[in-house]
Amino acid sequence: MRLATHQLGDRTVATADAGSGPRCTGAASVDDLLRRDDWRAVARRAAADGEPLPPSARPLQPILSPGKVLCCGLNYRAHIEEMGRGVPEEPTFFAKWADTLVGPDADVVLDAGDTEKLDWEAELAVVVGADLRRASVDECAAAIAGYTVSNDVSLRDRQWATTQWLSGKAWDATTPVGPAVVTADAFDPAEHTVTCRVDGETVQRAPLDDLLFSAAELLHHAARFTRLRPGDLILTGTPAGVGAGREPQRFLADGQVLETEISGIGLLRNTIRITA
Repeated sequence: MRLATHQLGDRTVATADAGSGPRCTGAASVDDLLRRDDWRAVARRAAADGEPLPPSARPLQPILSPGKVLCCGLNYRAHIEEMGRGVPEEPTFFAKWADTLVGPDADVVLDAGDTEKLDWEAELAVVVGADLRRASVDECAAAIAGYTVSNDVSLRDRQWATTQWLSGKAWDATTPVGPAVVTADAFDPAEHTVTCRVDGETVQRAPLDDLLFSAAELLHHAARFTRLRPGDLILTGTPAGVGAGREPQRFLADGQVLETEISGIGLLRNTIRITA
């Protein structure tokens, strides 16, 4: 099943689609829907006989107000090698906020003085569907609501300005997410591929089963130090092919179109806008 959030006039609506088109669930967003204990039943009923979504609706990022956005750096072996880092024994986490997220067709807008090294990082994102704290890997696997597409667009000069990555990773409105959440019962990461393109050129492509730490393992490690709740997002890391790992290095420029795609989920298409 596909869950999505759309702008419909002056309100936002969550939809469920089991194959016959998106239908309204009565919730304001996917994360709003997931905070209901019976969200699966509500989604199934909506997909079967809910009000069809009007064609005028505009897609938004499916998760509008996550309590937490946690990201794993260095989680693909080839990416670890290209960045010259050692293989970690535990996940390397950093955080974002809801203000970082933008929709599947939104522009990524920065001021000219913000960065000279804007980089792409195509990623699978995991959507939490239940409360988790000190949970086993199996419990975490059962608590995954579904998966979506993201791009951890990074300001490398800000990221590398100190030993802490935060300012280069949590810049407002720089992390595209969407276009939908595919529920965990309908998506096996091991069967799919993540791809990133810049102006049509493929710059990243990798199977999702190359993750060092699986989605459930990431939730397990995160839930050791913080409570995860429905609607929280975990970005699982990026494969090799980022601009900073190339020789010579290569970065995004004004007007370029960044496409991020995961087979079985969908496509993000975001234009880079650098304003004077």
